[in-house]
Amino acid sequence: MSIPELERRTPRLKRVVVGRPMASDELEETLLPKWLALPIFASDPLSSVAYATEAALVVLIGASAAAAHVVFPVALAIAALLAIVVLSYRQTVQVYESSGGAYVVAKENLGRLPSLVAAAALLTDYVLTVAVSVAAGVLALTSAAASLRGHELTLSLLCVLLITVANLRGVKEAGLLFALPTYGFVASIFALVGVGLARCADGTCPQATAPHPLTSGVGAVTAFVVLRAFASGSTALTGVEAIANGVNAFRRPHGRNAATTLLVLGAIATTMFVGVSWLAVHVHARPTTTGTPSVLSEIARAVFPSSSAFGFMYWAVQALTLAVLVLAANTSYQGFPRLAALLARDRFFARQFTNLGDRLVFSNGIIVLAAIAMALLWVYDASVDSLIHLYVIGVFTAFTLSQAGMVRYWLRSRGTGWRHKLVVNAVGSTATGVVTLVVIWTKFGEGAWLVTVAVPLLVVCFLGINRHYRRFGRRLRAGKGAVVAARRPTNEVLLVVDAIDVATEGALWYARRIAPPNSIRALHRPNRHTDSGIRARWFDFAMEPRLEILSTIEGRVQPLLEEVWSLPRGESDFVTVVVPEHFRRASLLSAARATSFRLKLRLLSEPGVVVTDVPAVADQRGPDGRTPSRLAVRVLVANVHAGSLRALAYAQSLGVADTRAVSFAFDGDEAAKVRAGWAGAGIQLPLDLHEAAYRDIGAPLLAYLRELTAEPDTVVNVVMPEVVVRGWARLLHNQRALYIKRLLLFERHVILSSVPYQLFR
Repeated sequence: MSIPELERRTPRLKRVVVGRPMASDELEETLLPKWLALPIFASDPLSSVAYATEAALVVLIGASAAAAHVVFPVALAIAALLAIVVLSYRQTVQVYESSGGAYVVAKENLGRLPSLVAAAALLTDYVLTVAVSVAAGVLALTSAAASLRGHELTLSLLCVLLITVANLRGVKEAGLLFALPTYGFVASIFALVGVGLARCADGTCPQATAPHPLTSGVGAVTAFVVLRAFASGSTALTGVEAIANGVNAFRRPHGRNAATTLLVLGAIATTMFVGVSWLAVHVHARPTTTGTPSVLSEIARAVFPSSSAFGFMYWAVQALTLAVLVLAANTSYQGFPRLAALLARDRFFARQFTNLGDRLVFSNGIIVLAAIAMALLWVYDASVDSLIHLYVIGVFTAFTLSQAGMVRYWLRSRGTGWRHKLVVNAVGSTATGVVTLVVIWTKFGEGAWLVTVAVPLLVVCFLGINRHYRRFGRRLRAGKGAVVAARRPTNEVLLVVDAIDVATEGALWYARRIAPPNSIRALHRPNRHTDSGIRARWFDFAMEPRLEILSTIEGRVQPLLEEVWSLPRGESDFVTVVVPEHFRRASLLSAARATSFRLKLRLLSEPGVVVTDVPAVADQRGPDGRTPSRLAVRVLVANVHAGSLRALAYAQSLGVADTRAVSFAFDGDEAAKVRAGWAGAGIQLPLDLHEAAYRDIGAPLLAYLRELTAEPDTVVNVVMPEVVVRGWARLLHNQRALYIKRLLLFERHVILSSVPYQLFR
């Protein structure tokens, strides 16, 4: 289907917000040059200068009034750690060019459990990055505009929505949007540090003013206090992992470009963080009891006073700090969806996370990340001080496992220069491992216990999801033998007659096409509006089969179920329940309210039952009121498994000459896989294989069916295998069957037969 045709089917609002759909073969065009990748993947570590120094100062001053100067040596230690991590990850991304994230590295070198711990830690950290970055950005705004104080939560939620929409439009478009503020922020901080250093060098070092400064402690600066300050300031390292997770988003060669970007990131982030920390000591900037203004705002006000010619730079720093802090959340919008897709590919996360959206981004991951981050902001009222204590544990856990995995890799591969590379990764793993323990020790009682509990709980969830998918796959594979070995299927047809109308006319026509008249049973479920003469009217309408009136004392669904239960059902015995539905207009709401909807839903859980829906809107007949004369059957398949084989067997039992299978592949690899599976199963039924270049089967499926129904007297029965699960497991499966039902419900001259395959255990 062409782009214009697909765009006509896309809701106008979605086109405006997200943009035009992109074909799968356009993926190469979305790859990023280094100058664009830096603001997309590195905005978090670059922006952390806005709060990392302040986080360390809060701890130090809270312990002792004389401890503020210690923040600079702490900053030097953090900068050294950042350099180690950057050097370590440069080696990682050059080895793992598809993805150098902690999950992949740990999985291949340390095993399943360490890799899942790394994944859980990173997912937690990505969510916290969004919450902390946005809250800190709004704090910068309220520091400059006091009238906005008290609206932090609302502003934070709006910022999350803005970033979400930008990322749904695609990686490249998000980069273009974020590049200018990020580079502007870097330039403003370099200007701030440069001017501040110059003024201090000529003896006119500016002095900051802190309204309502944080109350100073009267204790001693112990090793524990310094370690706590180090742990708080280590937020400067968050986000480095995102480049490793997104290596394949860089232009080729992926690894080399990612490594160069990491080096640039390390140089810029280290310079800014050390410079701001030095100025914080020498201009005597102090955290406040209210959190506003921020320490960075105090430094900027001191270096660029309003009375000077460069007073405008204060507002530039504040505006750009707000922008980059909000945009720093974009690091998570790149890392979280990619990591979720990797986990889903390995069956540790719901399969929906592997789906690419219209703009070739993992839309489901983006939306879920936004929802969780917004919930977190709401729970903590967008407070940076409350959220910051939950931070860092996840990312340093992932750092440690990733570098430990690389140590194992070098010991096994022993390639060129492996000893030197092993030392770099060993130092990185040891350093980040120590920091992880320090962070847990110093922040556990301040809220970090939530993260230490959340990570193992996530790992347990991963293992549970994986067990479900493994059992699900084994059941579908094992069931193939039963379907293949079954005898030629039989088919009993039950026709539900609630009224005599155009839908019932079509249903009767279809029932007679797939079964002899004497084997069809017409069942009527009376209600208070039922015409007492419906049996006579039915005789005039159809003559055969005879209309049976069911007792509805137990409701209108139960008596039909009892008729189904009385019939043999299994691999070789099908019961087709034909349900006509007459709608006054094409309304999904009306369809969901109808009694027939509840009946169809209930029948899906009955083994051996096929639910055939025959809808009609108003007086929808063939051209000029003629009754159709030709029936075509198309079996919609995606994979060759027990469910699809059962649907194929059912379709062949209908005895319709024009019976074929149809499948839609999202790319060439998937098409080859379908062909190989089809040939390997030895299926004799012809297969029509079509391309769905936009990863949506709706448009090509409708186009395919409309080519068939363009013939005036043709009706198409779409036979769809539907794997049915219960409970929470429903969340782990693509709702493709529901989507197709909605898509075809009001499609002219199309009948839909659902062939359920129940997996309840």
